[in-house]
Amino acid sequence: MELRQYINVAWKWAWLIALAVVIAGASSLLASRAATPLYRAKTTLMVGRGIENPEPTSYDFYSSQQLATTYVQLTTREPVMQGVIDRLGLEMGWQELAGKVSASTVPQTQLLEIMVIDSDPYRAAVLANEVAEQLILISPSGMSSSNPEQMAFTQAQLADLQEKITEAQEDLKELRLELDAANSARTIQDLENRIGVLESKVSGWQNTYSQLLTTVEGGEVNAISVIEQATIPTAPFSPNVRMNMLTAAAIGLALAVGGVFLIEYLDDTIKSPEDVKRLTNTPVLGSIPRIEGEDYPEKLVAMTDPLSPVVEAFRLLRTNLQLQSADKPMRNLLVTSAGPSEGKSVVLANLAVVTAQSGKQVTLVDTDMRRPVQHHIFSVDNASGLNNYFKNSSSAAAIEMRETGVKNLGLLTCGEVPDNPAELLGSESMKALVGALDDKADLVLFDTPPSLVVADAAIMSSYVDGVILVVDARSTRAGELKKCVEELKRVSAPMLGVVLNRMSERSGGYYYYYYADGKKQKHRKGWRRTLDRALARFKKKS
Repeated sequence: MELRQYINVAWKWAWLIALAVVIAGASSLLASRAATPLYRAKTTLMVGRGIENPEPTSYDFYSSQQLATTYVQLTTREPVMQGVIDRLGLEMGWQELAGKVSASTVPQTQLLEIMVIDSDPYRAAVLANEVAEQLILISPSGMSSSNPEQMAFTQAQLADLQEKITEAQEDLKELRLELDAANSARTIQDLENRIGVLESKVSGWQNTYSQLLTTVEGGEVNAISVIEQATIPTAPFSPNVRMNMLTAAAIGLALAVGGVFLIEYLDDTIKSPEDVKRLTNTPVLGSIPRIEGEDYPEKLVAMTDPLSPVVEAFRLLRTNLQLQSADKPMRNLLVTSAGPSEGKSVVLANLAVVTAQSGKQVTLVDTDMRRPVQHHIFSVDNASGLNNYFKNSSSAAAIEMRETGVKNLGLLTCGEVPDNPAELLGSESMKALVGALDDKADLVLFDTPPSLVVADAAIMSSYVDGVILVVDARSTRAGELKKCVEELKRVSAPMLGVVLNRMSERSGGYYYYYYADGKKQKHRKGWRRTLDRALARFKKKS
């Protein structure tokens, strides 16, 4: 496809694309409004005390980050969740609570975030803070404060050691002053021994004090503390109505556009003159808009609505045919189609009318001797016709023309449907009839059955100056058209071109304005014309 074709496809299906976007957006809006609002609360903790150390090492940070990852996994485990349930008196299982809680680390930091999602904003904040407290309790810093008696004893030992260290340090100061003032070697030796013993005691007490202090505070690395408690959220984070609508609309747009182009890709029907030229290299003689009407007489618009754009399309077709035969005027034409129900008979009848209206003597012959319809279109009797010509030994006297109500236009109906139409059409009698009709009219038009169904059109093509193929836009498939043209060319049929039938008025290039009584009026659309005709019939009956 070229860019222009993509644009045309999108424009043709714009209503469906817009409808899909509107439905998707509206459905998302309704679903979002019906959804339960959810609130999110977050508590932030720090693992380790490296940030409080004036000279932290890389090992401190690495260990804290690894511990933070471990605590992330512990957050939603049964000990922590069950502790929260017991502490707050919740009536739910720990697995249900775990579904509301999530934990994650802040990349490249010692920070641990605990997030709780709940339909109640107050409950979300309380749960987030309590999960943090339960996580601290299972850490070393929490375990150190879990036994009050042990904690009191440790605190007393710390106080006693601190007092001993302080007194020993004062004694050391006095001994060092005495050592500085001593003169005898014996006294100096004695003082140095006493100082060494006392320094050894102070060193031991300091190590013990440090270990007890680590036990009380939970260690420098494996310690957890809350640095930001959860607050009560003021607005729900879900559903995000605007984002949901935009996302749904985007998905609806993507699906609609994809579906439209898939339909176009799978649809191999003939849609435009370009398709005809690309597949068959055959010229398009005209594009006929869709003719509204319930029965055949209503579709004879060249008589019932001569000022309509549809009739202008038939006049343009008539002009194109005249231009093709400018050097050598054509005396007879054959109209066929690839398959049934493509509108060839209606196209031929209207073409016959507009040609007769131009002043030419026209004879229309219904050689569709299997399913004749021309007598229905012109509302004439079909008791006798072409079949009588063959029955009466091909006598010219048996040719009985019907009046059509159009000046210069005569109709030779089919008559009774014979058992052997192909044999009759291929006979010398038929060839003689064509010559006889050519002598009596300026143009003879033959209506034949679909060429892919029976061989009648191929047989008749040898008698005429030109063959016109009627194609139903958006109904005739590419393979059918191609095969039909190949079959006609195989029998050396004088192909003039293709007529695209039942085109939309705008795609066919025919708009709604036309002239009537010297004034520019707006042409009524199909449904209005049908309604007007129905009202007219009702008034006539009443």
